[in-house]
Amino acid sequence: MTKSTIDMFKNDVRYRDRIAHVETIPARKASYKKVDNLNPKIVDYLKSKNAKLYKHQSETYEAIQNDENVIITTPTASGKTLAFNLPIMETMIEDEDATALYIYPAKALSNDQLHVLENLEKSLDIKINPNTYDGDTPKSKRYDIRQKSRIILTNPYQLHLILSWHHQWKRFYSNLKFIVIDESHYYKGIFGSNVAYLIRRLKRIANFYGANPQFILSSATLANPLELANRLTGEKFRLVDNDTSPSGEKDFILYNPFRNYRRKKHNSEEAPSVHIETENIFVYLMLKDIQTLCFTVSRKITELIAMWAKKDMDNIKKKLTHRITAYRAGYQADERREIEDGLKSRKYLGVTCTNALELGINIGSLDAVIISGYPGTMISTWQQSGRAGRSNQKSLAILVAFENQLDQYFMNNPDFFFDKPHENVIIDLSNHILQEAHLLCAAKELTLKKDEAMDYFGVDKEVLGKLVSKKDLYQNPRGDYIYPYDDNPAMSHSLDQLSNDEFRVMNNGKLLEVMERSQVYREAHEGAILINKGETYQVDSVNLASHFVNVSKNTVDYHTMVLNKVHINIEKKLSKTKYGNLKIHFGELTVEEDYYRYKKMHFSKVIGQFNLDLPPLKFRTKGLWFTVPREVKNNLEDLYKGEEEVFEGGLHGAEHALIGLFPLHVMCDRFDIGGLSTNYHEDTQEATIFIYDAYEGGIGITQKAVDVFVDLLKSTRDLLKNCSCHDGCPSCIYSPKCGNDNKPLHKKATEYILNYMCNLISQNPEETAIEKVEENEIEEISTNDITLETLYEEAYDLYSQGDYFNSKESLNELVEIDDEYADAWALFGRILYEQGDRNGAKMFTKRALKIDSANEDANELWLELK
Repeated sequence: MTKSTIDMFKNDVRYRDRIAHVETIPARKASYKKVDNLNPKIVDYLKSKNAKLYKHQSETYEAIQNDENVIITTPTASGKTLAFNLPIMETMIEDEDATALYIYPAKALSNDQLHVLENLEKSLDIKINPNTYDGDTPKSKRYDIRQKSRIILTNPYQLHLILSWHHQWKRFYSNLKFIVIDESHYYKGIFGSNVAYLIRRLKRIANFYGANPQFILSSATLANPLELANRLTGEKFRLVDNDTSPSGEKDFILYNPFRNYRRKKHNSEEAPSVHIETENIFVYLMLKDIQTLCFTVSRKITELIAMWAKKDMDNIKKKLTHRITAYRAGYQADERREIEDGLKSRKYLGVTCTNALELGINIGSLDAVIISGYPGTMISTWQQSGRAGRSNQKSLAILVAFENQLDQYFMNNPDFFFDKPHENVIIDLSNHILQEAHLLCAAKELTLKKDEAMDYFGVDKEVLGKLVSKKDLYQNPRGDYIYPYDDNPAMSHSLDQLSNDEFRVMNNGKLLEVMERSQVYREAHEGAILINKGETYQVDSVNLASHFVNVSKNTVDYHTMVLNKVHINIEKKLSKTKYGNLKIHFGELTVEEDYYRYKKMHFSKVIGQFNLDLPPLKFRTKGLWFTVPREVKNNLEDLYKGEEEVFEGGLHGAEHALIGLFPLHVMCDRFDIGGLSTNYHEDTQEATIFIYDAYEGGIGITQKAVDVFVDLLKSTRDLLKNCSCHDGCPSCIYSPKCGNDNKPLHKKATEYILNYMCNLISQNPEETAIEKVEENEIEEISTNDITLETLYEEAYDLYSQGDYFNSKESLNELVEIDDEYADAWALFGRILYEQGDRNGAKMFTKRALKIDSANEDANELWLELK
């Protein structure tokens, strides 16, 4: 691709006004390094390919030669695979019994790498019999693979199911020298936590057969590679992260279809369509003979954009139509292989795809990449953009923005986008549900010795005791733990989710898909319209007992949207972090979600509402929360007299906006977290905003967010400030997953609340450092250093000075230590009474009188209230 071609696009009248920013990423020359004492066969192989090792490849090679566990995190197409394949092959040459296990997150990757290994085997003239071993492997071939293959490629799902059959793999495990985990950044959230426990089970079995395998991890660039490697495997690692491969210059364009569009109450202008804009750019580039890969957000959109592009090309340049295709999961393996080869040979000029081609499948290097919608992480963004660019040629990447908070934030803050460090990949190993599930699997695989739960899984005997008391495990007289049943617990534990509360969606006896309960409540409740592979179905019935959803085909011109209410109880406060005068609490919560109604929608018009009769979803998780003082409510009511639900709309908008920008700072999907805003919460006695992990037991997302909360708050404030809409829009405070139908929302009140919270941070600059206090430390500090009377006197003095906010903060600290301190509740009541909250005042006064019916302050206030 030439510079003039890119300049033509940037200056084209159809596109130039929507280009928010162009970043030119300079070319880079290669840097090489020799490895000493290479096996002669490896030396001959490199000579035959006229190849030299890049410096980072040599560093990886040397680390593996030195028996170090290594994680390599250089970008796409930098030669990571060769970097670890060659030293593994060297071991295979020198030790004829050595074996290696390669673990990939997707079957397509396993198949792609199998061809690479087969070619290496042939070129090096050694016998390793590489083979894939997954759900598609014929049973007739499995025995030979177990007995003869020295390198086996599999995925976590298959490994999870076959570990209990380890006695059939004795030869392989006894000689296991390497475990390769490719695309290791993929292992995050629930899936990542499950795989981390799975790897520990694998290590335990390898150790049982006398092996102590070396780990090799390959990953995209990320913020915490060593932490990820350790959390995933329990081992220490050496990091190789300096990319020394060559790359050509790249122009990266931030393209905003909404750049000159302003949402107003009565705006007749039709909103831009991101998908149509994407298709237009896709066709434009192909007409310039620019080979282009277009990443989309879903299978459906992948197919649609390819279909539209073919239709347009029929009318513009028909001979190019057959050079356009779609690529996604669900295609047959031979179809995918044909498209991959067609990209390498330039048979295909344009391919639309899901993130299936983001992973390291070999498709060569292309001229241009379109990313239709921010893919959720910087890791994915740079993986996708890295698909474009040969070593000495210019390339182009275009991010087409959606109207949501995250995409628009990047469009308005390009420096942040290009300077933003890659995310932390979170693997949480504290979820008790996952711990229990994998302990059962481990005990089924091998008797669990009394110390192995801690040694391998970091789980104490209390968890094992629960499993014994539930009769899930049996403890023998030696103290070892045995799984006493014939079934395989791995069969009933999914790696993709916490529970096995799965529902089968059926049409005329045919299985369409499997959903977990919360998804059924949201998308497949009775009366819902469900889309599956482009077909429209109506849900006829849901059987909660038998876990079946029955649907029938029905072509309709409407869709459905469910409404829900959320209630939260604070069960246990785990920590408190103070930023200036802003306190962020973190702890264990019980969340109850009540799905009570759904709407039929024709585009944005409501054409019917129907009640649902579903039992609430209730689960215990972890989350953060902070309070918003009554002063804010009073100020907003003064500012917007005559308007209803101003404060509530501001809280609700702040909740939405914070969740919308959550993935900017913590690696997650916005559907991995939930939220609640309320103008009064019974546990905090104040207006409160909660953000919680949307999984039973929590998965570490909101805990990580506490550390970056100041950045999250400030970027959310800036988002609102820069959004040009009048009353709120999808770019700032609307949420596509709001169970309250995005009501009430008030943009100006949201801005006020976010500014107020930011000001709290800056009020005490000497206290802006993070100060985490565990709950037991709170008690220790409070009881040893600060008497209850001192806290009460401090609170009363602040109240006397009219500083209600800090008075209540002191009272909150006091009742956290002793919630039977009647004077504190009475003073709480007095403050609320003077702030005009009679109901709150009554509640606290009653509480004081319940503790001490003779309390003078409480009795005096009660008379005033009556």
